[in-house]
Amino acid sequence: MKYNTIDFNHKTILITGGAGFIGSNLAFYFQEHFPESKIVIFDCFRSEERFSNGNLKSFGHYKNLIGFKGDILCGNLNSQDDMLSLAQYHFDFIFHQAAISDTRVYDQEIVMQTNVNSFYALLEMAKKDHATLVYASSAATYGSMPSPQTVGKENPENPYGFSKYAMDQIAYRYMRENPTMKIVGLKYFNVYGEREFFKDKTASTVIQFGHQILAGKAPKLFEGSDKILRDFVYIKDVIQANIKACSSVKSGVYNVGSGKPRSFQDIADILQKELGTDYGTEYFPNPFTGYQMHTQADITDTQLNLGYTPQWELEAGIKEYIKEITRMYNEEVRGK
Repeated sequence: MKYNTIDFNHKTILITGGAGFIGSNLAFYFQEHFPESKIVIFDCFRSEERFSNGNLKSFGHYKNLIGFKGDILCGNLNSQDDMLSLAQYHFDFIFHQAAISDTRVYDQEIVMQTNVNSFYALLEMAKKDHATLVYASSAATYGSMPSPQTVGKENPENPYGFSKYAMDQIAYRYMRENPTMKIVGLKYFNVYGEREFFKDKTASTVIQFGHQILAGKAPKLFEGSDKILRDFVYIKDVIQANIKACSSVKSGVYNVGSGKPRSFQDIADILQKELGTDYGTEYFPNPFTGYQMHTQADITDTQLNLGYTPQWELEAGIKEYIKEITRMYNEEVRGK
């Protein structure tokens, strides 16, 4: 589905983090709907390095790009030489998805260097090329603020959330100082869908529960999961938001969610229904302190200025996703 009237054919499009979850979905959206567009992916790709919490340092994976026909540059946001490799292009649109996105990485230096320092370079690149810049912000900027979470009422509680908050403040300054630039930040809520598997432990509960069920086990949920609600948004709605951001009424920072919070228990129950199983649920104590119990995106401004309307209820999103959840289990999980 084409989400707006912009013809991206014969345009040059940069996607940072293009081998990751959202970035790779964007790449294939443009390749499918605008085959004459020039798509450039910039990604550091997955290494075996891990943070102190045991999670991988990078999630970009070549398997997310099998079938991709555009340009690929392997590079790190923290390397000036790597970033300079982008100077050979003149971009019309920049989609900045690359980041350290793990909320439980507490090394403030590497998070700020990667997420914030590089943002200045991309803003300057967009300014020089007169390019539209759409970047990934995050609902993590809200911390434990009460629902509905509203842009302008942030209180980040981890380095990742703060880094995205800082990016938003930098973006606002650029918007004020460069009123002709189109800059749009998108605060993603809980995104799930195709090509998230290689996010490893930080992939959504949808695929994690799905793979537990496919392994013949009851899904493992925190105690009281029927009362832990999140705003889950299907990847196709996130792509919709990115595309519509390019023709937004005005620059700004906008929430991207469904606007309808659902419980972890709902996800487990929907998955079991779709997979035809009845394993029940295994509960265990929540080990996290300060755990957020409820998120709900206020999408009023997103609807008004981007023309964004969520199209995927949780049931419909999971139903479409089931085939891919099963394929990834059979190809990547079983037997390992």
